[in-house]
Amino acid sequence: MEKIKVLIVDDSALMRSLLGEIVNAEHDMAVVGTARDPVVARDLVRELSPDVITLDVEMPRMNGLEFLEKLMRLRPTPVVMISSLTQSGADATLRALELGAVDFVAKPRLGIADGVQQAAAEIVAKIRTAARSRMRRPERPAAPRRPLPSAGVVGAGKLVCIGASTGGTEAIREILEVFPQDCPGTLITLHMPAEFTKRFAQRLDGICRISVKEAEDGEPVLPGHAYVAPGGRHLAMRRSGQGYVTRLTDDAAVNRHRPSVDVLFAAAAREAGRDAIGVLLTGMGKDGARAMLEMREAGAWTIAQDEATSVVFGMPREAIALGAVHEVLPLGAIGAAVFARLGASGGAAL
Repeated sequence: MEKIKVLIVDDSALMRSLLGEIVNAEHDMAVVGTARDPVVARDLVRELSPDVITLDVEMPRMNGLEFLEKLMRLRPTPVVMISSLTQSGADATLRALELGAVDFVAKPRLGIADGVQQAAAEIVAKIRTAARSRMRRPERPAAPRRPLPSAGVVGAGKLVCIGASTGGTEAIREILEVFPQDCPGTLITLHMPAEFTKRFAQRLDGICRISVKEAEDGEPVLPGHAYVAPGGRHLAMRRSGQGYVTRLTDDAAVNRHRPSVDVLFAAAAREAGRDAIGVLLTGMGKDGARAMLEMREAGAWTIAQDEATSVVFGMPREAIALGAVHEVLPLGAIGAAVFARLGASGGAAL
């Protein structure tokens, strides 16, 4: 079996050494080169044709985002960002995902054995996923996308639930950008650390016509609003009159994730039943598949992103295999499908 060829780009010699040890310890991957800055990396990309690049943001001569933008335009290659857990690091990472990076991991915390071991496992898992991912050139429009037509009067009991993992930040953005201001209340679970979910929600809030925020415990789920699960906490909901109230918990991880899409979808099946629409987007693993089947069995309408537009087709594939999905659609058609379904239901139960 051919090993995954990895190029490490980081201005820290210590970090280059640590990442090299992590990668070379795996049987299925090897470091083919290292670079202290993007100018050196540019030549190595041409010379070595790496399968995956790990990339820092702050480096001399050319920052990582500038390098990434040029790389995706001229020679698209799967990139895993190595990100610092700071506000500026979160902003840069979200911009990198917009530019085409497949995923990101937090920088290993040197001197903390458990932290390095946990980071190592995450790094190699994401390199493997990146090597198998489907590269998509970023296609940001010159102007914001036109919203879908008004949904009409949407009953307070209507609910949209969205789950995603790898590649999900841009997929979620593309869907929410076309949501009209009177969309049903929308709950979102994305596999993302606590330091990033608030910035992600704020970024969407500045782009979309609907209001987007990081979810808080016990707040009403309002039409025209989307709520993003905070990193490290499960997001669910409970009925309250004709509507819903959010519920955050610190329960154990499900499918190795907290927040977990299964937790959100299971709550939607239980609390909303046929008033819910479930959407499962790009991501590795199987989180969300089992509970999407629960949603379908409870009468909800369920949609999965198709393979051609998924960065990683793992989660949608698992749901389809279980028979949990009514429609399999390209990303660009999902927003319209949600509102077509609302229209078909005539404002009544789905």
